[in-house]
Amino acid sequence: MEENSAQQPLLSSIFENKVTDYSNKTPFLISSAKWILRALLWLIFISWAAWIFLYPSNPVSDLNRKWLRATDGTVFGTAGSIFVVYSAPILVIAILGSGYIYLCGKEEIQGKKGSRLPRFRLWTFPVFVEGPFGVVSAAEVIGIVVFTSYVIWATWALTVRNSELVSLFNLPSKQQSVLMLKLTGLRLGLIGLFCMTFLFLPIARGSVLLRLIDIPFEHATRYHVWLGHLTMFLFTLHGLFYAIGWTIEGRLIHQLMRWKNIGVANLPGVISLVAGLLMWVTSLPGVRRLNFELFFYTHQLYVVFVVFLALHVGDFIFCYAAGAIFLFMLDRFLRFCQSRTIVDVVSTRCFPCGTLELVLAKPASLHYNALGWVFLQIRELSWLQWHPFSVSSSPLEGENRLAILIKVLGDWTEKLERRVSAGQGSETECSKITASVEGPYGHESPYHLTYENLILVAGGIGISPFLAILSDILHRINTAKPCLPRNVMIIWAVKTSNELPLLQTVDMDSICPNFSGRLNLEIRTYVTRESEPPLEEGKALIEPVKSAVFTKTSKGCGMSVLVGTGNIIWSGLYILASTVGLVITVAVLNMLYINPYKIESWWYKGLLFLACMVASILLFGGVVIGLWHFWEKNTSLHETDQDPIESGTRDETTDKSGKQQYINTVHYGLRPDFGGIFETVSNRWGNVDIGVIICGPATLQTSVAKECRTQNLSRRSNQAVFHFNSHTFDL
Repeated sequence: MEENSAQQPLLSSIFENKVTDYSNKTPFLISSAKWILRALLWLIFISWAAWIFLYPSNPVSDLNRKWLRATDGTVFGTAGSIFVVYSAPILVIAILGSGYIYLCGKEEIQGKKGSRLPRFRLWTFPVFVEGPFGVVSAAEVIGIVVFTSYVIWATWALTVRNSELVSLFNLPSKQQSVLMLKLTGLRLGLIGLFCMTFLFLPIARGSVLLRLIDIPFEHATRYHVWLGHLTMFLFTLHGLFYAIGWTIEGRLIHQLMRWKNIGVANLPGVISLVAGLLMWVTSLPGVRRLNFELFFYTHQLYVVFVVFLALHVGDFIFCYAAGAIFLFMLDRFLRFCQSRTIVDVVSTRCFPCGTLELVLAKPASLHYNALGWVFLQIRELSWLQWHPFSVSSSPLEGENRLAILIKVLGDWTEKLERRVSAGQGSETECSKITASVEGPYGHESPYHLTYENLILVAGGIGISPFLAILSDILHRINTAKPCLPRNVMIIWAVKTSNELPLLQTVDMDSICPNFSGRLNLEIRTYVTRESEPPLEEGKALIEPVKSAVFTKTSKGCGMSVLVGTGNIIWSGLYILASTVGLVITVAVLNMLYINPYKIESWWYKGLLFLACMVASILLFGGVVIGLWHFWEKNTSLHETDQDPIESGTRDETTDKSGKQQYINTVHYGLRPDFGGIFETVSNRWGNVDIGVIICGPATLQTSVAKECRTQNLSRRSNQAVFHFNSHTFDL
């Protein structure tokens, strides 16, 4: 392949499945529209973020009050004024971002030229590798510093304002202390509300915002965790300061039970805070590891948390964070709609190491990357449990299928293994596996294709996404599609040798015969708990795995395309319709009910606003989802008629010629020496960028990140730059 042939589209064509001509230059109009949208998105985001950051200052606070007074007479009232400033920008960015992502699908990514010098990148340079935050990149350090600075600055500025306000009243010292406590609690609650705006953004799995910045959900969840600790800390202090003040006054119980019509209702706030504290405590690492189901089910209290927060503060204060909550609700409803589809299990395989492979049917119009993953539910096992699994197949292996590998580790996977094993002797039993799927999720662009040099480090079942990467690279080489990787090293650490047959799931010689001239591949496997090869090792590696094929697939039995990471046009229309619907619903409610009947109760108006959010998604967004589903059905029928799902398992034979196209070494009783390996690779590959992707336990991540940092800090001019990328997530 030519060196400059690594151009690739960020997204596939939306409505047509055609091969993009990578040699064509981007049309001028598309490039100009992209530039304008990018500038507009940055302008809106910077203005919105700067306004929130500077809100504690007197000038911005005065401007905010003037804005509220100037727009108070509109049909939307004070709540509408606050929504425009603090929530609408998020929704506008999501809508415009949909158009930007669509235009990016029409443009090629320029491949990295060979003469380009390697450089460090903020997102892939690990700064901290140990501690409570885990592995933290330079970009994440900047984000932590910014948020910490904001909280410190806001607390200081608002405390100064509180002191000035208290000094205006000629009160006894005790009453001054009580007033200061209440004002401090009020300010901390407001800061917590601003932090909550960012809290809900990372957990919208198919969010357009995450697609826009190309941060997948499994990475964004750690930001949700960090922000969750910060937000709940502020809300806890908010409630604590008020409780102390009420205790000094001798009215604690009375105030906790108070539910005012005009003003903040205390009792809903207490209920919301209790729900938040339960979620916070059960999400702590120790509790979560001890009982994951307790964490999962307790986290469903977010509904109670949000509803009673709206009752606590009313509609206009709730509008400070309503935009982010609305985007989360949009994603949650879309996930619910997708999960209602029953997905066919095309085939199953059981490996001797206690690993299962499920091949799921999907429509050709549903695209994913080799580093994608899905949430899976098996209804015969549980109606409530959803488990995430990495995709182990390349999107180029077949348009109508998606494979996942499942390691048998707990009760749920053990039950699944028993059901799969029973079904391998009877097609009737196999048909009883009823799967529901959410996803696929993952990076917007296949970033593994942006490196000429790759080191893939896996621990145990962590090899699953790298099998997909390897298959993807080989398919691209074989079909002459853009593919930048030239040097690939796989480092795989396993406990026992019975896991080695997992490599057989990728029949490299069948996918791409004679690939050695275009890809330098080396696989180093470390069997840590065996000092020498077992006597039956040779037999185990070629022994056929148990498999079953389910051939009775019906039309429309694939995964639903109703997912936020799917068709960007439909996703954008869904957000746009729901947002417009929210504006219309609130306007009609104000004109026909709230204003004519002079509804003044804060808690009631907060409940009505929340009801408008739900109604706009169900009614206006539901229409788009219905049309989207209708389009999916028509497309699936056409695909089924023209390109039916093929049943069967992949060939597991080895190269009959016996020609070894890659280096494959197995080390027994050893663990990878990343220092020696990285040093050797750096000297061998020279002054280049090396993408290091890790999928494995936290200890493995720490070791690899530490070595990447060490190599980069001690790097000489003729050595490589290592870019750390983690594919491990803890949901």
